Amino acid sequence: MNRRTFLSAAAAGALTAQTRDKMGIAVTCYMSFGRPKDTLEFLEHAGKLGAGGIQMQLTSREPEYIRKLRARAEQLGMYLEAIASLPAHGDTAAFESMAAAAKEAGALAIRVNCLPGRRYENFTNVADWDKAVSQSRANIDAALRIVEKYQVPLAIENHKDWTAAETAAFMKAKASRWLGVCLDTGNNIALLDNPMDTVELLAPYAVSTHIKDMGVAPYTDGFLLAEMPLGEGMLDMRRIVETVRRARPETRLTLEMITRDPLKVPCLTDAYWATFPSRNGLYLARTLRMARDRQPKDGALPMVTGLARETQLQLEEDNVKKSLRYAGEYLSL
Repeated sequence: MNRRTFLSAAAAGALTAQTRDKMGIAVTCYMSFGRPKDTLEFLEHAGKLGAGGIQMQLTSREPEYIRKLRARAEQLGMYLEAIASLPAHGDTAAFESMAAAAKEAGALAIRVNCLPGRRYENFTNVADWDKAVSQSRANIDAALRIVEKYQVPLAIENHKDWTAAETAAFMKAKASRWLGVCLDTGNNIALLDNPMDTVELLAPYAVSTHIKDMGVAPYTDGFLLAEMPLGEGMLDMRRIVETVRRARPETRLTLEMITRDPLKVPCLTDAYWATFPSRNGLYLARTLRMARDRQPKDGALPMVTGLARETQLQLEEDNVKKSLRYAGEYLSL
């Protein structure tokens, strides 16, 4: 562990004063191999690991199930955040049903994303991207009317779609107490945003979080981007936690440690730039310099391809445990 991960006694004391909650776990920590299928079961699993809460889809909206889920979360002293899909093309019935159930379950927020994939992979021209943005705005407006009714905040993840500046501008324009972001601390590196700049820009709107550490390394067409167990990557996790706490003291901090092969970000190809007409070379140069200077000493990021399934499952669980342990020991979470 490099020296930046260690807290001085004074820094640790300051962080403890700001932090009172255990870190939670997003179900996406297990998206590659484990894939929990039941919200109650995942709550129990997270509780056994010592997590403070969970972020997951509601696997049932039946009133009895929702009552059991809420009662068990309260018994364990854990929080719940729901994951859902935005309503699309004016069809709001499913989203409203989920929002009502989330309210009854005591969910602190409903996490959604605008784009299932990645901006630079899904779109080949600005016109199509602009059309998708317009549709996303309409979907968010429809969802916002519903969450305002049930008074559960809507948390839009920065999901390798909108740049940090685009997301912040949208939040500022809407200025609704029921609309915020699920602040992912690593995703926007794929859009060439500086990770700490992203956190500082979006923290004031964070009603939910995906706390993750990241690793980078160059490759032929750009750079590789990988989630890392907390403390093993390049991000300043203490500064990230302090920034979110300072901006939104009540927002819970939820781990998203995805165990998978590094993502390829092909920012040196023409196709990557198709939907970024206003980005200039500074973003590219700064990010490639970071990938060169902050890559692991041996130049290799973790890989899972080729591992036996049981090994993959164990690695996924171990990465979550490592991250929770680091959060407790070094971040007072």
